[in-house]
Amino acid sequence: MAKLAEHAIEVENLTKRYGDLLAVNGISFNVRKGEVFAFLGPNGAGKTTTVEIIDMIRTPTSGKVRLLGMDVTKKRRAIIPRIGVLPQDFSSFDRITVRETMQYYSRLFFRASRLRRNADIDELIELVNLEDKAAEQYKNLSGGLRQRLGIAIALVNDPEVVFLDEPTTGLDPRARREVWEVLLGLKKKGKTIFLTTHYMEEAEILADTVAIISKGTIIATGSPAELIENNAKYLVLTLQSVDATAFEIIRKMGFDPVPDTHQDLKVRMEHTEDILKTLNAIRDAGGAFLSLDVRRPNLEEVFLMLTGEAFHAGPAKGGEVV
Repeated sequence: MAKLAEHAIEVENLTKRYGDLLAVNGISFNVRKGEVFAFLGPNGAGKTTTVEIIDMIRTPTSGKVRLLGMDVTKKRRAIIPRIGVLPQDFSSFDRITVRETMQYYSRLFFRASRLRRNADIDELIELVNLEDKAAEQYKNLSGGLRQRLGIAIALVNDPEVVFLDEPTTGLDPRARREVWEVLLGLKKKGKTIFLTTHYMEEAEILADTVAIISKGTIIATGSPAELIENNAKYLVLTLQSVDATAFEIIRKMGFDPVPDTHQDLKVRMEHTEDILKTLNAIRDAGGAFLSLDVRRPNLEEVFLMLTGEAFHAGPAKGGEVV
């Protein structure tokens, strides 16, 4: 019983095949109640298939998935009223207002689920900070406002677990951060959030736990800090506006400087002493640079190192969804 109380989602040896294609290869992980769980992976890694099995859009080939203690292949009717889903391609009716949109989806859900109570529309609108847009038609909303409305719709049944698929894709930085504030508010209310995202910064800021899937297999799980600590034991030295002398000094010392288009260099170094020696060598040789920065690697660099490929938003090649 303690196990069921601790975890909102339990995935055990999950496998999914499409003919000869092994999309998900015997993966296992748990999502604790009340946490933000970020599920990351490059296109074609099995991320979408896994999520769609958990929220009962697809069926597994083998393995077990329990959502709120219930088998997703056997208890669909009992599970659906207790979860909320925001798909990546969420859209609504152009000519109805925010409030009318919320009322429509609320009535639709409660009629379909045969539950007797309706959602508190005002409370949900306030939760996603849309009070001043309640009378605005959907067609007049910006991308960020539409995503916040989508999150509110996913909450009309007061779900215990919320699935959010790329909730900030295509948004400008300010709108993205406004959505983050909404998600942090959901966490404070005790909601379990299952988040898929292509933004590493988003996962690093929001997630309690991150799982990275590659080629159908979970290759790393832990908090963002744990993943960085365990997989990237080096420092990154960035030198801005570097001259040729500084570049050659770094190469001669056995490091591999990576230039960008602005005459900046990034250099991996394992020890603080290496950085000091490098800077002293550049100075003694008369080399020059404008400024420097030293930091630990971020989650994106860990992702690139573990998967060997970059994150790309959008569908997988050939439109294949896995």
